[in-house]
Amino acid sequence: MENSTAGADSIMMKSSSIRSISSSRSRASGGGGGSVREVSLGDLGSKAVRYGSRGADSEGYGTSQKEISDEDSRIVYLSDPEKTNEKFEFSGNSIRTAKYSFVTFLPRNLFEQFHRVAYIYFLVIAILNQLPMLAVFGRGASILPLAFVLLVTAVKDAYEDYRRHRSDRIENNRLALVLLDGKFQEKKWKDIKVGEIIKISSSGTIPCDMVLLSTSDPTGVAYIQTINLDGESNLKTRYAKQETQMKIPERDSINGIIKCEKPNRNIYGFHANMEIDGKRVSLGPSNIILRGCELKNTNWAIGVAVYAGRETKAMLNNSGAPSKRSRLETRMNREIIILSIFLVTLCTLVSILAGFWLRDHKDELNTIPFYRKLDFSEGEVEDYNYYGWGLEIVFTFLMCVIVYQVMIPISLYISMELVRVGQAYFMIQDNRMYDENSKARFQCRALNINEDLGQIKYVFSDKTGTLTENKMEFQCASISGVDYGSGKSDSQEEIAGYSVQVERQVLRPKMKVKVDPVLLNISKKGKHSVEGKHVHDFFLALAACNTIVPLAVETSDPAVKLVEYQGESPDEQALVYAAAAYGFMLIERTSGHIVIDVQGERQRCNVLGLHEFDSDRKRMSVIIGCPDGTVKVFVKGADTSMFGVIDKSLNQNVVRATELHLHSYSSMGLRTLVMGMREMSASEFEEWQSSYEAANSAVIGRAALLRKVAGNVEKNLTILGASGIEDKLQEGVPEAIESLRVAGIKVWVLTGDKQETAISIGYSSKLLTNSMTQIVINNKSRESCKRSLEAALTRCKSLMPHNSEENIEAGASQIALIIDGTSLVYVLDGELEELLFQLASYCSVVLCCRVAPLQKAGIVALIKNRTDDMTLAIGDGANDVSMIQMADVGIGISGQEGRQAVMASDFAMGQFRFLVPLLLVHGHWNYQRIGYMILYNFYRNAILVFVLFWYALFTAFTLTTALTDWSSMLYSIIYTAVPTIVVGILDKDLSRVTLLKYPQLYGAGQRHESYNKKLFWVTMIDTLWQSIVAFFVPVLAYRESEVDISSIGDLWTLAVVILVNVHLAMDVIRWSWITHAAIWGSIVATFICVMVIDSLTFLPGYWAIFHAAGEAKFWLCLISITIAALAPRFIVKAFIHHVRPRDIQVAREGEKFRTLTDSQTAEIEMNPIVDHPQR
Repeated sequence: MENSTAGADSIMMKSSSIRSISSSRSRASGGGGGSVREVSLGDLGSKAVRYGSRGADSEGYGTSQKEISDEDSRIVYLSDPEKTNEKFEFSGNSIRTAKYSFVTFLPRNLFEQFHRVAYIYFLVIAILNQLPMLAVFGRGASILPLAFVLLVTAVKDAYEDYRRHRSDRIENNRLALVLLDGKFQEKKWKDIKVGEIIKISSSGTIPCDMVLLSTSDPTGVAYIQTINLDGESNLKTRYAKQETQMKIPERDSINGIIKCEKPNRNIYGFHANMEIDGKRVSLGPSNIILRGCELKNTNWAIGVAVYAGRETKAMLNNSGAPSKRSRLETRMNREIIILSIFLVTLCTLVSILAGFWLRDHKDELNTIPFYRKLDFSEGEVEDYNYYGWGLEIVFTFLMCVIVYQVMIPISLYISMELVRVGQAYFMIQDNRMYDENSKARFQCRALNINEDLGQIKYVFSDKTGTLTENKMEFQCASISGVDYGSGKSDSQEEIAGYSVQVERQVLRPKMKVKVDPVLLNISKKGKHSVEGKHVHDFFLALAACNTIVPLAVETSDPAVKLVEYQGESPDEQALVYAAAAYGFMLIERTSGHIVIDVQGERQRCNVLGLHEFDSDRKRMSVIIGCPDGTVKVFVKGADTSMFGVIDKSLNQNVVRATELHLHSYSSMGLRTLVMGMREMSASEFEEWQSSYEAANSAVIGRAALLRKVAGNVEKNLTILGASGIEDKLQEGVPEAIESLRVAGIKVWVLTGDKQETAISIGYSSKLLTNSMTQIVINNKSRESCKRSLEAALTRCKSLMPHNSEENIEAGASQIALIIDGTSLVYVLDGELEELLFQLASYCSVVLCCRVAPLQKAGIVALIKNRTDDMTLAIGDGANDVSMIQMADVGIGISGQEGRQAVMASDFAMGQFRFLVPLLLVHGHWNYQRIGYMILYNFYRNAILVFVLFWYALFTAFTLTTALTDWSSMLYSIIYTAVPTIVVGILDKDLSRVTLLKYPQLYGAGQRHESYNKKLFWVTMIDTLWQSIVAFFVPVLAYRESEVDISSIGDLWTLAVVILVNVHLAMDVIRWSWITHAAIWGSIVATFICVMVIDSLTFLPGYWAIFHAAGEAKFWLCLISITIAALAPRFIVKAFIHHVRPRDIQVAREGEKFRTLTDSQTAEIEMNPIVDHPQR
């Protein structure tokens, strides 16, 4: 023991010499701002901490496994931007998020818009109409619809880009301190070059990606906030290398070379090495600070620019909202192809019939001016306007395409865009989806998939931070085999919190923690007893083994300050607050030491080494030089990784008892961590130190070497105990999951937690119920996994007749599948995927435990690739990004884990419970509206085409048109466009109250009731009938009159417009003054436009409407057409509603019944949702 202590003293002496230099350097430069130093404990500097596995592991993508080749690297000369940019002109620091410039706006915007094939189609039509032999409409009128659509989109894009230009200008003109001529001078961000040395002051924003050279902290630590980069508000630590930390740029010449990887998007990885003063040192993610981050709790930091402008990691990740395509729009394309075929058929039919007509009347063509007009103006008589029988058929076909072009509804695209914008506005403004805690409204980041929210069949959810609050609360602990605090809650008491007196100020933890009175009493007695020593070591481990930074927060009382613990992990924060509540209060941290107040006695511990948590080891460790001269290794981590490094021979009873307590905690739904410790001898420390330095300076395989060093020190541990932390369910989660289940939506939870914890949360969230049959797949090999899946599948098939198809009306079988990540490794590897899919098809709930991020995406793909059902993924952390992007609809929760999930999502919100109004209310409305709008647009345009087609049959297939050119073009823009947009935004088939009260109404979207093949063909048959009535009623009425073509053309125009608007009015459920104004206003606007057009002397049909409208026959025709055309539709709808009503119609009647009787107790019987297995 004496040797160990002496060895430890020698370690302290070695680090002391380094510390004295660092301390004098710090004082000379104005003191250290590396942490909150409300507590002054003298100039007892400490050795710079050695950070191992975290940085190495975070390098990502295996870059540490190889030397950086010259082809894959860039060379940066410190403080020499000219030489740096001499060979390769690296990107300047000016950024540009705007898409267009003044010169490129028109060509690029048009190029992007014409990515829509329909636009190219209408452009070709407009071009054909410009040819003399094909000119059907006026040349200007033919271009108008396409020009209008392009103009509206261009104006919208131009405004959005103007805002981007304005933001870019502000960003580029910000000022930074750059080393010029031996002193730091202000320079605009846009003028900064790679290789320049930049100084950032406290709370300053980083202008480019910089390698840290030195900081105000003597040990080279800097604290940064990455909220602008990934949304995380917790402070993160970055470090300057000691080789550059000692240099002052204004005084010392800094000459060196950095060889780093080429710019890439990985914000968590960086791989480089630096040659300085003849020494080569390696650089990792902990040595770089990225553009957009803010410097916090550090007076200043100096770095060299390595990536600038568009090459910074922030800009490379600035890809905007993801682009996904609506499932409904994809199906719509199928109908557009059918309409295109139908259009070609009509054109072919007319052109062939025209050919026969020409052949039959070939002897009369000289007297028919349209085909042959003899020109006697010259000496030789010539004929023109007739190109022969064959070419006339071709020209007739092309003219048909021009005349019938509206069969493909160009206005539908712009209408859908406007409707989606309107729908998004109402979703964003919905106060029921406003999160009071985060003050965050619902975000609609992808406008083109609103209607997909109404067709979801599978919801894949993360657990931590999505179903739970991700606000950890310390609940209980197992210390040396004794359980504290896991009993009833009345055995605990909430105290005001531990506090310490420092320099006439009281420091108190910001968060209160419930404590166990027995454990609190033991901790206060100190470590004089065996029990007290165990408790002392346990809480010392909680206070020391972390990366938490204590920050002092001012209060209304100047004598009292609150200590807020900032860190990347909510679990760590909860543990440190718990340690403080029991009298072990962390009050200061630098990179070299920590200060812990232990029951009123301040203890300074030197941090000699630190291996941060990584996903491979699943644990972290810290090497502490204690005040008593001993060196200890404290380790904490997941039980699966910790029990492998604990020396079970030391105290088997304690290990066994701890395992039992862990199982109990997990069953209560608590998150668990295990703590261990051991003492290091001087020789062990020396060995670790040399191994660490060798691994850290390695250029090839650094990450693996550092993990090996960590593994060598994290072994033969004495178990200290385990902690139980509660992550409370978010408000309304059980009710939300129950509503989703009744709606026929299958909920899958994918979590990294232990199986017991996940099952417990499953019960408390009502995801699992006692009546469910649980199938657990938990295997360690491919063969056993296959056997388990086959046995489970057989069991499900035997349960199905009794459980699902006959008796269940909730939408799915009462079977829950629970599978762990180890099994999924074998399942998602190929041949077992189909077995899992078949098994999951029988289950209403699937719970996946211990899953990795890529496994989450694999599970979503499993369903997405094997069914036509819509999938939705919801999560809050970076580990959910792949799952969110894989699903048809991705939703990010703006929670405690940053904004990576939000930035990758299509929609974002603050709470999981908002999923219910989003899907069951807005999703249902959006789907019903868009589905109806698509069919209505098909009908609205097709009826006009059919009228023109019937007319061609009666006019020798000449493609002359009774409708004026301008009426034909204004039909889809003014006459009928506004009502469909208004109804698409405002109409509601059912009220919010009804949709939430009866979640099974959501099944209408899953069954595609608002848009399907059957509805399409029924709509087309109805359109055919209405067109026959609209055309032939005037023909029969005026068959013996001398009415001119312009007058009857105006009658057809008005009849069709009245018809389609009254047709729409019949289907409107919720009327408002806006709806009335849109529908009836469009009819009035059509009358006005027709009168204006007929009042212009230079247009054909002058005064025609006034002649026609003067007769009673004109108005009688309009009334007769409307009644006769719509009567079959009305009769069929009424018959279906009474004989075979759907759930929505039943519910609508229920709403009327409640309104009439003012009864809120009326019950509505819904059709059962029976979900048969897929296979």
